[in-house]
Amino acid sequence: MSTPQKPLSLLTIFFFFFLSPSISTNPPTPSPWPHQFHALLFMNRTNTLQKLDLWYDWPNGRNFNIIQDQLNGVVKYDLEWNNGTSFMYTLDPYNKECEVVHVGVGILRPDWLEGGNYLGQERVDNFLCNVWEKVDFIWYYEDVVTKRPVKWIFYTGYTAHVMTFEVGAVLDDPNWQAPLYCFSEAEKERVSPILEPAMKGGSFSRLMRGIDHTADDM
Repeated sequence: MSTPQKPLSLLTIFFFFFLSPSISTNPPTPSPWPHQFHALLFMNRTNTLQKLDLWYDWPNGRNFNIIQDQLNGVVKYDLEWNNGTSFMYTLDPYNKECEVVHVGVGILRPDWLEGGNYLGQERVDNFLCNVWEKVDFIWYYEDVVTKRPVKWIFYTGYTAHVMTFEVGAVLDDPNWQAPLYCFSEAEKERVSPILEPAMKGGSFSRLMRGIDHTADDM
C-alpha cells in the first residue's frame, strides 16, 4: 500500500520561490588580496618573457616587483610606496642605475577588484576560474576552489601567469631600502637606458597602479 504524499509546507514553498533564485543568480565576488603575500609570476608580452617576484605588503604601505627578463642577467628592482613614490634600480656593483618616480597614486588596495564585471567561468592554465574584468583595463582569473589568482591580462595584452602564491609571506625590512645612489640629485635627473623600458607606461607596476587611477576617472 503506497504512502500518501505530504503536502509541501508553506516554509518549503517560501524557500524555493523566494530564497533559491537569489542564491543561484548572485554572481560570485572576487576575493580581496591578502594584506601580505609573495607571488612568483611569469610575464608574457609580445617578444618578451619575464620572471617577476611580487611582494605585497599593505599594512606597511609598500609593494616590490623584482624583474628579470629572459636570458638577461640584469635584475631590475621596482620598489613602490603608498605615498606615490617609486624607486627603480639595479644592484649590479659595476652598473649602478636608479630612477626615482612620483606617480601620484599609492599601491593597489586589497579590494582593488571590487566593482569588477563578472564574466563567468573559464578553464585557464588547467584551472577552472571565475573571471572578472574592470573598466576594460584588466581581466582577472581566480581559481574557483582555492580563490587564488591564476592569471590576469592587461588591456595591452601583457599577461601574468601566477606560478606560486604564498599568503602571509613577508620580505625582511632591510630588503625594502633603496640604495644610497637613488638619493643623489645627479642620479634623479638622469634617464637610464637600462631602466627606461621599465619606466614606460606599459610596465607591470605602472599598469597595476593604473587600475585604481582609471577606475577613479570613470
